[in-house]
Amino acid sequence: MKNKVLLINDLPGYGKVALSAMFPVLSAMGCDIYNLPTALVSNTLDYGKFEILDTTEYMKHTLDVWEALNFSFDCICTGFIVSEEQVKLVGDYVREQKEKGVFAVVDPIMGDDGHLYNGITESTVANMRKLCEVADIITPNFTEAAFLADMYREQAMVSHEEAGKLIDKLNGGGKRSVVMTSVACDDGKSYVFGYSHISGEYFEIPFTMIPVRFPGTGDLFSAFMVGDVIHGLPLKEAVQRAMERVSSLIEKNQANQDKYKGIPIEQYLTGGEV
Repeated sequence: MKNKVLLINDLPGYGKVALSAMFPVLSAMGCDIYNLPTALVSNTLDYGKFEILDTTEYMKHTLDVWEALNFSFDCICTGFIVSEEQVKLVGDYVREQKEKGVFAVVDPIMGDDGHLYNGITESTVANMRKLCEVADIITPNFTEAAFLADMYREQAMVSHEEAGKLIDKLNGGGKRSVVMTSVACDDGKSYVFGYSHISGEYFEIPFTMIPVRFPGTGDLFSAFMVGDVIHGLPLKEAVQRAMERVSSLIEKNQANQDKYKGIPIEQYLTGGEV
């Protein structure tokens, strides 16, 4: 079984987001997990005060060491990337590994709610487009999809037809799969829209927004989806299962006093509840 997975994402000291959220999920799903942190973050950003250490130089040297040691992976998943330099570095590495048959999943974390995050520029967006070009699956939210495709940037919601046009703009002529999350449609419902380049199937899955926010739920969604996909499930089924699992976790933790630290995922994995 091909299950050596490299996660390229930030590492928080306090809170279940990014690597801290994805590592336990994929490990529990039977994957052999490795990581390359893009930044060390003191805690989730929701607390309002934090410290971030950019690890670009460490990443460069680590990739050189791994090349010298002839390390290899079956799947690479990228998440938060802190600078344009890192986007290029990661893009070049993923492109090289793709030539060796590696399966690549890119979560182009750049913004939400119609806006790019602080520090994300149009140049970053352009570089992220190049990274997405070498992916087998990309998982943007609606805002990120709009910026990547340069379509509907000013719209808070779209029609089903417009969502389909976004998918078609991002799937590279059918060469890559797209999972577009958090899409508000003009029928008053929210959806995840998708396309599988393996089956050629388009799909849309409605969901009910739970009125509570936890950081890291997108990372949990990606981890569950990737774990199922690399174990052979069709993309639509993997997305559906990931949505159900994350919804269940949010519902079970709605009463948590400190939501800023994310969902304490380990207790559910060891208890077999997810």
